[in-house]
Amino acid sequence: MRLDVNGTVLEVEDNGNGQPVLLLHGWPDSHQVWRHQITALGEAGYRTIAPDLRGFGHSDKPDTVASYGIIQQVSDLIGLLDLLGVPQANVVGHDWGGAIGAVLAALAPERVASLTCVSVGHPAAFAAAGWEQRQKSWYMLLFQFPGIAERWLAADDFANLRNWSRHPDIDSVITHLRDAAALTASLAVYRAILPPESLIRPPTELPRIQAPTMGIWSTEDLAVTEQALTGTAAFVDAPWRYERINGIGHWPQLDAPDHVNTLLLDFLTRLPTATSAYS
Repeated sequence: MRLDVNGTVLEVEDNGNGQPVLLLHGWPDSHQVWRHQITALGEAGYRTIAPDLRGFGHSDKPDTVASYGIIQQVSDLIGLLDLLGVPQANVVGHDWGGAIGAVLAALAPERVASLTCVSVGHPAAFAAAGWEQRQKSWYMLLFQFPGIAERWLAADDFANLRNWSRHPDIDSVITHLRDAAALTASLAVYRAILPPESLIRPPTELPRIQAPTMGIWSTEDLAVTEQALTGTAAFVDAPWRYERINGIGHWPQLDAPDHVNTLLLDFLTRLPTATSAYS
């Protein structure tokens, strides 16, 4: 369904009636990246809310870079929960969704019952992860150059994106990105939140996360080091759990869905049940 959230129309898949789980995708995906988790969580009795973030999938694609800042992203999610009548949700985010979920948990702790960060966690942990992470993040600098990044990604039927990312759903992803406006919109999150000056300025200080938090990282991740994810623990004032998946790349929810589903359901079922939040 399509919902107008404070003037931005988001495509949202909302299923079930149990405890809400808000699923946040990253680049260059849509909510479809969570299809295996949506099925497993639904069968376990959870309500799943999976939006296409602004600039992605079938959601609106504002034409200014400033429209993709972290505050705009978090405001979309709070507005979405308000519109759906959900006072509090378990938040699960991958890639950019993990970082946005961590900021949501920090800035609106009353809305987040638990946080699961897949591949990417707290922005300050990512920023502090050192030279190895800087090397893995080379593409973030490339993405700052309008037109150049788009041409590099799209040339020869997206050959560079195919070969570099090794995305397990690459053909589906490219279907969305063939629209030049959609490709540019997808890159705006990098241009708004991680401009070149972010490499040298101190990270923005955020309140500490108060929700129980789990981090999931996979050993063959092409874009994120283990330290960039595990460093999230230093910013959490609640129980912290870390799970490492061997032999899997950057999209464990697609490459190892049963493993991720088992971890996620185990984590959620061990949480204290705040029944009043889901009534």
